[in-house]
Amino acid sequence: MEYFLAVAEEENFTRAAKRVHISQSGISAQVGQLERELGQQLFVRRGHTTKLTQVGKAIVPHVRAALSATEEVSREIDRLNGFLRGCLNIGMVSGCALGSFAAMIAAFHNRFPGIEISLKEDVSEKLLSGLGEGEFDLALIGTPGDQYRGYETITIVDERLVAAASKSGPLSLGEPFHLMDLADLPLICLPKRTGVRSALESACARLGIEPRVVLEASALGMVAELALNGLGVAVVPESTASNAGEQLNASVISDPEIRSRLELVWKPGAERSPAAKALTEHARKFWGQNK
Repeated sequence: MEYFLAVAEEENFTRAAKRVHISQSGISAQVGQLERELGQQLFVRRGHTTKLTQVGKAIVPHVRAALSATEEVSREIDRLNGFLRGCLNIGMVSGCALGSFAAMIAAFHNRFPGIEISLKEDVSEKLLSGLGEGEFDLALIGTPGDQYRGYETITIVDERLVAAASKSGPLSLGEPFHLMDLADLPLICLPKRTGVRSALESACARLGIEPRVVLEASALGMVAELALNGLGVAVVPESTASNAGEQLNASVISDPEIRSRLELVWKPGAERSPAAKALTEHARKFWGQNK
């Protein structure tokens, strides 16, 4: 029936064969078998075009209904077996190399192989806008420390920001290191509209100072590398500075302390798809935050 419908819609055996991924002789044999079983001719060849006979036209709606019913049976069996299907669009803040997030996605894929996952990187502000417009089912977003109103979240990372400079470079950092000390220093940071940059700019605005960002990089690792090469003072999460090695001198920023978060964010409500609901439930269990 599937081959019959392909020929009926394409009006050509060659195109129909390509569509259903079998040889032309194979699809011709299957259609011929259907005609013999029904005792009726279903197609008439006219040059390079194949047209339905009156009998062929009459059975097209019934064939479509039968194929649709078969698909529904398959979906219902999958549902009863707990085998979800669907497609998830997930956003992720640019330059993020969070191993636990990748591990969570991998574990979800192994559990629900019928769900396709599409992952797209962007800055946090655009990811949040995409969530609101329905472009993403959920997103991993960098935040300046405050949860987004109207959204549900799981906090994945919550850590302090530090100022970091090369130990062999000309810039020295004291302990404690106050936010006001950043005012006259050349800074290296993530781009605007990212969580780390927003946290820094918000804290500076409260003190009436303007951070002097001389270099930007979309990945935290590169921000640290630029500082290691003496090009300025990096403003990064504590873990990024620790991963950069002993050649980077890092001081926790205080007065005020600045924190940055990575959060998994999604819109609440019953309108969310079963696949999206399954992912958020899986994420809560993965990070031990069941509700």
